[in-house]
Amino acid sequence: MKTIKSISAYTLEVKKSKFHSFLLPYDIFETKLSELKQSHPKARHFVTAFRYLNEYGQIIEGSSDDGEPKGTSGKPTLKVLQGNDLINVAIITIRYFGGILLGAGGLVRAYSDSANMAIANADLIMYEDLLDEVISVNYDMASKCEYLFKKYDIEVMDRNFLDGISYKIRGNKDNLSKLRAELAI
Repeated sequence: MKTIKSISAYTLEVKKSKFHSFLLPYDIFETKLSELKQSHPKARHFVTAFRYLNEYGQIIEGSSDDGEPKGTSGKPTLKVLQGNDLINVAIITIRYFGGILLGAGGLVRAYSDSANMAIANADLIMYEDLLDEVISVNYDMASKCEYLFKKYDIEVMDRNFLDGISYKIRGNKDNLSKLRAELAI
């Protein structure tokens, strides 16, 4: 399976209708959808599709046609995500109607093509199951921790400075084990 870390976009024009597709990490899906609805008030449709892993390792997926004829936009977009074996991602496609009806087949092609091009423009990475941990160290270990976080590709989610430094971190299981070994914790 593959995923992404940053947003990828593509715009397709078909018979004067514009399709703006945004491939994004699932964790920002709701926020980005709200932002796009505010910044594109004249858009006719906001078609969505998503796939993510829940806490039990099950794939959850869904789609919305948002007023387009049933099965012509959301489901084809979801099939593009499935066909590219993507996980923890969402696609939002904004459609500006150009005045010419595309028909069911034309809509399926347009939404699928726009989604495929957004994926083609993306920096796809292999999906890894990441774990969150909290570690606490003395202040004199701060620079070593920061060095090791970069070395082992561990993301710092939060820092708290109390009696020492408490880091909320995210990384794969092997790299977290290597970090704990080097820090002797």
